[in-house]
Amino acid sequence: MKNSYIARQPILDRTKKTVGYELLFRDGPKNTFPAVDPEHATSRLLSDHFLSTHYATLGDKLGFVNFPYQSLINKVPTLFPSESLVIEILEDCTPTPELLSAVKDMHELGYKLALDDFIPSKEWRAFLPYISLIKFDIRAISFEKAQLFIDRLSGSGIQFLAEKVETHEEFDQAKKVGFDYFQGYFFSKPEMIQRKSLEPSFMTVVQLLTAISQQEIDYAKVESLISKDVTLSYKLLTYVNSSSIVNNKIQSFKQALVYLGEDKLRKFISLVALASSQDDKPDYLYGLSIQRARHCELLANQQSEIEPGQAFLMGMFSLLDSLLDRPIEQIINEIPVDEAVKQALILGSGELGELLALVRAYERAQWNEVNQHCQELELSQATLSESYDKSVKWTAELLTVQR
Repeated sequence: MKNSYIARQPILDRTKKTVGYELLFRDGPKNTFPAVDPEHATSRLLSDHFLSTHYATLGDKLGFVNFPYQSLINKVPTLFPSESLVIEILEDCTPTPELLSAVKDMHELGYKLALDDFIPSKEWRAFLPYISLIKFDIRAISFEKAQLFIDRLSGSGIQFLAEKVETHEEFDQAKKVGFDYFQGYFFSKPEMIQRKSLEPSFMTVVQLLTAISQQEIDYAKVESLISKDVTLSYKLLTYVNSSSIVNNKIQSFKQALVYLGEDKLRKFISLVALASSQDDKPDYLYGLSIQRARHCELLANQQSEIEPGQAFLMGMFSLLDSLLDRPIEQIINEIPVDEAVKQALILGSGELGELLALVRAYERAQWNEVNQHCQELELSQATLSESYDKSVKWTAELLTVQR
């Protein structure tokens, strides 16, 4: 059976809230997306993923999906609910009368349509009344040129998305130009470097995450850490008492920990880690650190050289620099983690460093790099894809509990 896999990249609004995900597809171990027949790629994406894991985990967010020319003419997007789908018209589509007719029909049915990697030209002018969103690749179109076009269409109701936004400076500039939405990894880099010590409650969370990453959890240590923090104590008892497995009210932390068991305890502490992070950060950043931790752990389970607990911890801590706006070296030297985890996070070295590089490449849909790291770690494409889907689902369940 051929393997297909998909990464999803967040789309954020001006307040850095996640509004949707672009679903990025590739097929088989050798071909990156452009080498696959686009019609085949789209149908595989929709059948393998959008209808299962990723559709279920979109929640109230939009799914942005690229549709090639023939799929649009055949109105394939109308097989899916209009309220959760943004139809992206690929940049290599020809603006024919047939395409315009299909676009009009889908617009009338309530679908949102976007022009992907748009380069302004008079041929597309007739399409604009039916378009909800225009995406500009800021690596291909300058901010000045984009602003001219955005200003010209200011009364049209069309919104604009800046793609490949990689720094906070670019995010700020794109906002000034008039973009409404932003896609890229600017949010996963520290915004500014400032020296500030880790707050006591955050240090407790770090110690808890370290404790649950051990092969054998030291329940006495976990209980001691939780009992010292009022917020944690309250959250633990609330979380356990709301669980369907509890018949009688839980009164003590020890009771709570026994009821939870290892898997649920790790989920709970991961949740607390999310909740203890700073409020002014993009919501996707918290979810990504949990998702990445779980993805690393699941892959380590398939790899005899890497201890799954260490992999989980490394994934969780790999975004601490962005959450705390400090260099990762400063943060890691202040917290009690294993040397192998430190080296992986600071230098990207060792098997753990290779694993982190693989997971990051997958998240960014850098498929050639994904292939190289898979070979180095002797991990199959199927394992990688399946683990990613599981980590997305696991994180969605956690965030549903938290809300």
